[in-house]
Amino acid sequence: MGDVTSLPPPPRSAADRCPCLSGNTYGSCCGPFHAGAKSAPTAEALMRSRFSAFAVGDATYLRATWHPSTRPARLDLDQDVIWYRLDILSQHRGGPLDTEGTVEFRAFSKGPDGRSDQHEVSRFVREKRQWYYLDAV
Repeated sequence: MGDVTSLPPPPRSAADRCPCLSGNTYGSCCGPFHAGAKSAPTAEALMRSRFSAFAVGDATYLRATWHPSTRPARLDLDQDVIWYRLDILSQHRGGPLDTEGTVEFRAFSKGPDGRSDQHEVSRFVREKRQWYYLDAV
């Protein structure tokens, strides 16, 4: 991957590339989730939309999709960190008919201290037809 400074900025319109790197536009991928127009149908879709929320600085969406039992009272995003790449490494369950699932991913960022990556296995639960991020294992 090239220098992060040459990456496109976070989406500003529905026609821009989605930050989750699904290959779809923001308007046909994570944008409708962020706008509240629909809910993520799978744990992976929620994971992608949460990564995109970090990329566009949408703390409200991140808190709304965090399970109430583990949701922080406050979430302040670091505006100096650019999230630019998401690799989904594996998933277990988390489909439209499941009530739980995990998604293993690696997310890449660049901030004042240089490049960084986060490797995590996230747990998700579905309650009342809505997927939530629970925690990381």
